[in-house]
Order: sequence, then C-alpha cells, then structure tokens
Amino acid sequence: MYKLFFPSVAYMITNNSGTQEEARDIFQEAVMVLYDKITHQNFELNCKLNTFLYAVSRRLWLKQLSRRGHTSNTTDISDFEDILKVEDDIQQHQELENKFEQMEEAMNQLGEPCKTLLQDFYICNLSMQDITEKFGYTNSDNAKTQKYKCLQRLKKIFFTLKTKE
Repeated sequence: MYKLFFPSVAYMITNNSGTQEEARDIFQEAVMVLYDKITHQNFELNCKLNTFLYAVSRRLWLKQLSRRGHTSNTTDISDFEDILKVEDDIQQHQELENKFEQMEEAMNQLGEPCKTLLQDFYICNLSMQDITEKFGYTNSDNAKTQKYKCLQRLKKIFFTLKTKE
C-alpha cells in the first residue's frame, strides 16, 4: 500500500507546510483508520482504496494543521467522529480523478502532433521558441496558432466525452 498510495499523500502534505516524516505519520494514521473501520464496523468501501486513504489523510492533516499552535503536534486518532466525515473529500477526489481520466482519454484521441505539442507546452513547460524549433514552425506565432487550434480540438473532444457520461 505504501508504494502505491503514499506518494500522493506525501505530495499533498509536503506542499501544505508538512515534512516527509509528518506525511509518513499521517499516512500511517489513515491506514489505522481504515483498519479500524474494516475490523470494528460494517464497512463497505464505495470508492478506490487510494481515494479513501487520500481523503482520510487530508482530513487528518487539516486537523493537525489547525491544532499546531494550540496543543501537541500529533493527531488524536481516537477522535474518529471528525476524521471519518470524509464522504465529501472522497466525492471531490473521485470527481477530480474522473476529470483526469477524461482528459487522458481526450489527449489520446487528439493524436499527434497536437498531443505532444500540448504536453510540451503545458506539462514540460517548453517555451514557444523551443516548440517552434522542435516542430519546425517558421516562427513562434505559427506555433502559437497551432497550439491554439490543438487546444480547441482538445476542448471539443473533452466536452464531447463529458456529455456522454
């Protein structure tokens, strides 16, 4: 579970005023919450395991952040009332996950060279000059025009997929 699910929790915590050590502690507490729910309650997991662990970890981390200046630096894991109110977090995480899956499918349907052009610009942060040289456009204005056209095609594919749900 750590190899598969810990990195997203660690990323969330370290980008929100936390350390790797705190991320490990929070993730361990989330696993303990899961274990408790499985062993002591009539529990049915209605989402991906990653989504559940992320949502519980997020709730635990937010609770710890709010307590930082007031009491100790640890979370009272026996206080499950607040922690287990993760349904909203789970739903938000699932919606975001669905959007990422739809975007991935739209990108795959987009085809080349648009897929690579958009990835280079938005994900790899290449400049328009770098893209101009990579794709052999005559100038960066032509590259910008092509990027715009590719983005419009991607939006059309994405929203077509979204309406099919």
